[in-house]
Amino acid sequence: MTCQTPLPRRLALRALYTLLAITLLLQCAAHAAAPLARTPAPGFYRFMLGGFEITALNDGTLGLPVAQFLTNTTPEKINQALADHYLESPLETSYNAFLVNTGTRLILIDTGAGNLFGPRLGKLAANLKASGYTPSQVDEIDITHMHGDHIGGLTTDETMNFPNAIVRVNRRELDYWLSEANMAKAPEGNRGDQKGSYRRAMAIMAPYIKAGRVRPFEGEAELSPGIRAYQSAGHTSGHVGYLIESQGERLMVVGDIIHVATIQFEDPTVTIAFDSDSRQAEQERIKEFTRIADDGLLFAAAHVPFPGLGRLRTKGHGFQWIPVNYSAGQ
Repeated sequence: MTCQTPLPRRLALRALYTLLAITLLLQCAAHAAAPLARTPAPGFYRFMLGGFEITALNDGTLGLPVAQFLTNTTPEKINQALADHYLESPLETSYNAFLVNTGTRLILIDTGAGNLFGPRLGKLAANLKASGYTPSQVDEIDITHMHGDHIGGLTTDETMNFPNAIVRVNRRELDYWLSEANMAKAPEGNRGDQKGSYRRAMAIMAPYIKAGRVRPFEGEAELSPGIRAYQSAGHTSGHVGYLIESQGERLMVVGDIIHVATIQFEDPTVTIAFDSDSRQAEQERIKEFTRIADDGLLFAAAHVPFPGLGRLRTKGHGFQWIPVNYSAGQ
């Protein structure tokens, strides 16, 4: 009887090693072939303020040529200050809004730019949904001022994006931007107090006005229990901030008193071309920053890097920005 001779042990091991090597190469090739995700995480950050739930919502970021827009300074000083923070102009700038759940009402402060300024912005609705809410759940929208990057998200193609919300705007701000006489006197263009800004404001507000959902307020007023508007004119004539308070904890939502954190905290005398009254805006910024620092207040800003939350400490002739410490839970 004849028996088949087995492969020598050395050949068997070589065959096994070859098989393992081929398997590893195939696995590596499969991993290397995975496509780049190219999508960021949802832009929301949530925390508790006493009994209120606050959600910071990012509408996106946009590169701003701040060396051209900032005033009461020089391009050389701006570029050097940016370089000291490893930044440059155009500066990637955050556009933030803030959602307050009081337990009985859902209140949104500002709405982002909508589709006004291209695909880098207009992400607030998606981030609102990612945070667990929908636009139809919003009861009230409190507006800091009526520049397009703060009210643009209210409508899309003349349709209300927040069909169940009332819109609260300072009476002075509303009357200013809805004035045909003011628009007639304004220069052509879309920046600041130019004709295009008036046209945008009128078109955005029209569906809510028609539906009877715009409720102006006068001066400083409590709009909801725990949410009070305060006068903050300068950036626009009727610009306001909001002081939110619950169970002894306070948050100031300051709107557009600051646009470039790396420059205007350290030197609050630096202004921006978008201000209606740059001198008044400068004085208001210093006043509010001083209050925030003296009282140790938490504050939220639309154009400070997301989530736009922190505190201030006086430092020299300016202020030191202290961002919130990140927390993954409540």
